[in-house]
Amino acid sequence: MPPERASLVEIACDESGSEGEKLVGGNTEVFAHASVAIDLDAARACVAELRRRIRSPAVEYKANHLLREKNRAALVWILGPSGPIHRLARVYLVEKAYFLVRAVFDHVAPGNSTETASKLAHRLCQDSPALVGRADWHAFLEWSNQLMWARNGDVPRPTTAAYYELLDRMRRSAVGHPAAEAVEVVWSGRGLIIAAREERTARPATLDPLLPALARAIEVWAEGGRTVALVHDEHSTITAGLIIELKRAWPTLAGVRLVDSLNDPRVQVADFLAGVARRIAEDALTGNGDSELTALLRPYVDPASVWGDSNSWKALEPRDHVE
Repeated sequence: MPPERASLVEIACDESGSEGEKLVGGNTEVFAHASVAIDLDAARACVAELRRRIRSPAVEYKANHLLREKNRAALVWILGPSGPIHRLARVYLVEKAYFLVRAVFDHVAPGNSTETASKLAHRLCQDSPALVGRADWHAFLEWSNQLMWARNGDVPRPTTAAYYELLDRMRRSAVGHPAAEAVEVVWSGRGLIIAAREERTARPATLDPLLPALARAIEVWAEGGRTVALVHDEHSTITAGLIIELKRAWPTLAGVRLVDSLNDPRVQVADFLAGVARRIAEDALTGNGDSELTALLRPYVDPASVWGDSNSWKALEPRDHVE
């Protein structure tokens, strides 16, 4: 965390795994957003040290350089307790499929508390693949994503009849099972999902995990009454209009400046962290976790990350937040 005496702190940010509102069927299962509170001199020194250790001729180093097995020592160094970002960085992780299911419950039952929506989403994600079959589960995720996608004009969407038939099969499969309550909530609110298809062009990109990630970065680094300025790698989602909305919602935000990561070593460091965090977390999610790297990542993980898989979260959750 930044020093308590600082009233204005500039935070460098970058993401990995961003595919906009496409949450299933894409290239990644995890989204990661890193925010780093180091100054330019420290960032330059970090990049220089990585160059010394890795010795690649690449103009700009990226996370994939660190993720090569031959460069493991450099990865362990940057994440480790003696590394340059220890206690000066945070990573917000999003398990995309769970994030989507949470959004479904928020949409079909807006009166539910966040805690209730989370419990229903956990139950549905945990039990449904085995209960209804992986084909129907994947169809549910993909079709729900397509229907709720705010800007998917070129993406084919399921018909109302096909979507209702899928939900009915899920409903019948869940009879007498603990997941039945969650499926019934979706079934009862099915018309709201279909309505979202007609409203999509008028709505903001509510399924883009970058939006809550930005809000969370502001919240985290504004603790203690600080004012926060974000320096972020260029991203099409971060428009002038979005920055205005963020400043309206978060008076502690001084501004957002977009830069080319090649021109700001602080953002390069954030890029390193976001990229390696996404890969480590995705490996944990798919059952291929590396225990050493997962343990090194754990202190950076934001406890407010949106994660549904219980087994991998046990490995990723920061220990000082475990009850």
